[in-house]
Amino acid sequence: MGKVGACGGSPARLSALLAGAGLLVLCAPGVCGGGSCCPSPHPSSAARSASTHRGFSHQGPPGRAPATPLPLVVRPLFSVAPGDRALSLERARGTGASVAAAVRSSRRRRSGADQEKAELGGGASRSPRGVLRDGGQQEPGTREQDPDKATRFRMEELRLTSTTFALTGDSAHNQAMVHWSGHNSSVILILTKLYDYNLGSITESSLWRSTDYGTTYEKLNDKVGLKTILSYLYVCPTNKRKIMLLTDPEIESSLLISSDEGATYQKYRLNFYIQSLLFHPKQEDWILAYSQDQKLYSSAEFGRRWQLIQEGVVPNRFYWSVMGSNKEPDLVHLEARTVDGHSHYLTCRMQNCTEANRNKPFPGYIDPDSLIVQDDYVFVQLTSGGRPHYYVSYRRNAFAQMKLPKYALPKDMHVISTDENQVFAAVQEWNQNDTYNLYISDTRGVYFTLALENVQSSRGPEGNVMIDLYEVAGIKGMFLANKKIDNQVKTFITYNKGRDWRLLQAPDTDLRGDPVHCLLPYCSLHLHLKVSENPYTSGIIASKDTAPSIIVASGNIGSELSDTDISMFVSSDAGNTWRQIFEEEHSVLYLDQGGVLVAMKHTSLPIRHLWLSFDEGRSWSKYSFTSIPLFVDGVLGEPGEETLIMTVFGHFSHRSEWQLVKVDYKSIFDRRCAEEDYRPWQLHSQGEACIMGAKRIYKKRKSERKCMQGKYAGAMESKPCVCTEADFDCDYGYERHSNGQCLPAFWFNPSSLSKDCSLGQSYLNSTGYRKVVSNNCTDGVREQYTAKPQKCPGKAPRGLRIVTADGKLTAEQGHNVTLMVQLEEGDVQRTLIQVDFGDGIAVSYVNLSSMEDGIKHVYQNVGIFRVTVQVDNSLGSDSAVLYLHVTCPLEHVHLSLPFVTTKNKEVNATAVLWPSQVGTLTYVWWYGNNTEPLITLEGSISFRFTSEGMNTITVQVSAGNAILQDTKTIAVYEEFRSLRLSFSPNLDDYNPDIPEWRRDIGRVIKKSLVEATGVPGQHILVAVLPGLPTTAELFVLPYQDPAGENKRSADDLEQISELLIHKLNQNSVHFELKPGVQVLVHAAHLTAAPLVDLTPTHSGSAMLMLLSVVFVGLAVFVIYKFKRKIPGINAYAQMQNEKEQEMISPVSHSESRPSVPQSELRRPGQLIDEKVESQLIEVSNSNFESSGVLGSCSVFSRNPTEH
Repeated sequence: MGKVGACGGSPARLSALLAGAGLLVLCAPGVCGGGSCCPSPHPSSAARSASTHRGFSHQGPPGRAPATPLPLVVRPLFSVAPGDRALSLERARGTGASVAAAVRSSRRRRSGADQEKAELGGGASRSPRGVLRDGGQQEPGTREQDPDKATRFRMEELRLTSTTFALTGDSAHNQAMVHWSGHNSSVILILTKLYDYNLGSITESSLWRSTDYGTTYEKLNDKVGLKTILSYLYVCPTNKRKIMLLTDPEIESSLLISSDEGATYQKYRLNFYIQSLLFHPKQEDWILAYSQDQKLYSSAEFGRRWQLIQEGVVPNRFYWSVMGSNKEPDLVHLEARTVDGHSHYLTCRMQNCTEANRNKPFPGYIDPDSLIVQDDYVFVQLTSGGRPHYYVSYRRNAFAQMKLPKYALPKDMHVISTDENQVFAAVQEWNQNDTYNLYISDTRGVYFTLALENVQSSRGPEGNVMIDLYEVAGIKGMFLANKKIDNQVKTFITYNKGRDWRLLQAPDTDLRGDPVHCLLPYCSLHLHLKVSENPYTSGIIASKDTAPSIIVASGNIGSELSDTDISMFVSSDAGNTWRQIFEEEHSVLYLDQGGVLVAMKHTSLPIRHLWLSFDEGRSWSKYSFTSIPLFVDGVLGEPGEETLIMTVFGHFSHRSEWQLVKVDYKSIFDRRCAEEDYRPWQLHSQGEACIMGAKRIYKKRKSERKCMQGKYAGAMESKPCVCTEADFDCDYGYERHSNGQCLPAFWFNPSSLSKDCSLGQSYLNSTGYRKVVSNNCTDGVREQYTAKPQKCPGKAPRGLRIVTADGKLTAEQGHNVTLMVQLEEGDVQRTLIQVDFGDGIAVSYVNLSSMEDGIKHVYQNVGIFRVTVQVDNSLGSDSAVLYLHVTCPLEHVHLSLPFVTTKNKEVNATAVLWPSQVGTLTYVWWYGNNTEPLITLEGSISFRFTSEGMNTITVQVSAGNAILQDTKTIAVYEEFRSLRLSFSPNLDDYNPDIPEWRRDIGRVIKKSLVEATGVPGQHILVAVLPGLPTTAELFVLPYQDPAGENKRSADDLEQISELLIHKLNQNSVHFELKPGVQVLVHAAHLTAAPLVDLTPTHSGSAMLMLLSVVFVGLAVFVIYKFKRKIPGINAYAQMQNEKEQEMISPVSHSESRPSVPQSELRRPGQLIDEKVESQLIEVSNSNFESSGVLGSCSVFSRNPTEH
């Protein structure tokens, strides 16, 4: 991670001009549209700090985050009105090179006259305030004051040594990538492209190379292939001589590799599309490549050969091993997704990442997009119970949960920095919306204490969270932050890593030497700390490791930070005092280790001047760098130590070629600095010389000496200080009160011992203070404030808890569940632990240390199990209980109920489950259009219908996170007839016993009955039953026309039934299943009414027998009328439904509310207060037969969808 990482600006991420720059990006919103600068130059170029909905983001350090190609220089394809042209630059992650930034659009518009003069490069005009305007560029005040009171400006125009080169033939190209090797190399590479925004692709490209620091350039299209279209340019961070070019994958997917700084290239074909690259921080030939289809590849030959490591890798969540923390330099850390969408943390070797060689350092799953590997730390996030929990591994040891104050209750967390063996994190707590609290950790990254509350945040153009926090380069422990107080944002500074913060003292005078009346704490200096790719976002701040005392930033003086009246300020004593240097925003470049500051104004107009300061911003001289005013697209400084050459990229008009102006500042100096040109400077904070426990004296060039510094020497002297209370922060669980003392928070019990403490051992008893990490003080109060080792007293067990490792109360049958036993107090080494899993199995342990990785157990049955743990030692005991729901995934629900029933008759409906033994279930029943459901814990209910019509019934079964449902329709009549049908045996040979087949056969049977008898189809319903031999149920139904007339009586039903029986007995009902296959339909038996054939010829005995049959038939009808229940089959032949139901004629859906026993039903809002036993849930149904176990869940011999 960079100095400020995911959430704020770092010294290397500037949208100003930076010394040591090697990469360039410029953007024009007129081309791209929208609020962002330009489209991402590569799919991976989105900021790595983009926050997910679960938070926990970061930005990796150079070489440890996926590398992006070099940033783009973007030019408009058409003329853009002055003031609308906006340009910016960013750091290319993973390339290791610094970044330059270009002039961005000014917030202030020019008048038409001023614009015309500026474009013509015309003369000067006098402003009402008496400040000279030259070439459309307003200059600061001209009065010379005391150096400590006002900034001096020399208006005499001086000339810089410069040369100009035009990239002829590329006037149509609107994007460019620039790389300057630096470090004693004179090579500059430029890739220009024509990006068609309508097609969304690159149509032309050119590659240029300079070997004389940018004086001249050679076009290399013939060396890479005249027809080759290049898309991206990568540079090895550990060997800048190694260059990699990517071709446009829409034309060909290949790599061009150079080992001589781009002089010659070799082409290699690719069988995948590279989305991002990650170079190894030490091995120059080792690269990880992430493909568009989420596969991770590795190469040990700088891209010449590739090997697949892992599929399903989460974007930007793969890392090289960190030297010192991992023994294997080729170890790769990655986050991969499983088939079911879960994420887990894996490690493996780059050339041997087989399933057998992969490790899972964190047990179980982690939240998606949460893995961070940074320096000595690994972070993951796991959400349980609706709350995110954060875990950290220090130096690749076991993971521990990160401890924030008990009631912080974080919603979002961003790792800002892991420098100097300490974690700096921004946490958004439960009651915050646009602010974050800053927390700082102990060395292990486990225990966090508050550093600063309510730090302002905002969203970047990529949607990433930006925290207004800036770490000053070159000074350990120094930060600037914008804090929100009573809806006002104010800038604070700290010199001891957040232990103490104060407001910035405003300058005593303004730009012209007039006094500034600004009294702390009501008025102070406020700075813009955000560093954004968005060109319209105001705010510039810059510092440099090799110039530790100089800070340049934009801001304002007043009661709060403002986006108006922005001026430029500089501090040459590390933030103690500030001076105003410009009244408008400028970009500032550090040259010669900060010995020279170059300022270029933000403007949309062509310019030819810039400003130089040789005395840390006290005075400025005006220099011209070109004779013709230039629209500046960007500025790139020479990487390396001296940084004395600068290249300005621009164009004379909106349709001209790229103009590259090389500016050489070496001619300004006539000699190198000698020892007598320097003076000592002591770092201090408002006069306090002890900063982070040491006094540091630096060597600074005397302001009046104009010589070239060369190599940076660093601090001259560093001496430790005697420890005072200011060197100690409050320990975890303690809070600083108004008297300066650290006292326990209300939720913290100082007497609680570490769970690893055992009788006879020692532990560190906190004094409430802990030394600020990296503080170098000695003696003094160190002994008094340092935690003291004490003997562990014997204590009875207290605060015992048993939880699952993932915090859930559910487990899956047949799978491992990990149980964690936690104890707040007690002698853990001499404690007997007994765990009863509730399924007849129990285990014992002699101490808690043997259970650190949890207790794994597999439940073979489903149900609710009472898990108990008992802890005993010689001083007492404690117990805890966990009710664990063991479930099996519910895969299918079938609602079983009759097809037809009579009014006021009790009907049973049963939800048949597959598998049958799932676990704790809730059943929700819906009837027709009722808006309020009925809820039960049982899978069967009984009900009655009081009126005729069609009624729809839906059951929803809730099993854990899964909810399944089934819907059926039941017909209700006052009376009907039912007859069982059988078929000739040959039908069984063609019966696959699936619902679709039964529906189709039902339609064929009904058609045959209608043709053979002439009975209207509205009176017939055929339901083919599951199983073999093939049988069916024939229903004879009353029918009433839509007008309510001509309703069939009971006699009519008997006549129809007699006719059907007659035709069936005469073998008149048959159908052709397929050519040559005839199937006969027979009557098996009739229910609900006698269907007999009465003839005029009969004897007396026959008549007596007939009367007996009639009597028996009437009895059967009565029994049928009141007692018969229709089988629960769901294969209609008269209604066509989406859920395996068929009925041919439409029937009016007059619905009636069923009568349901209240003892079996509950409504939403009523509590189901019933005892739930730890037993298996058994559901029986005549249509399904249990056949054993599949995996770990019970299943049935018949497919559950086959009714």
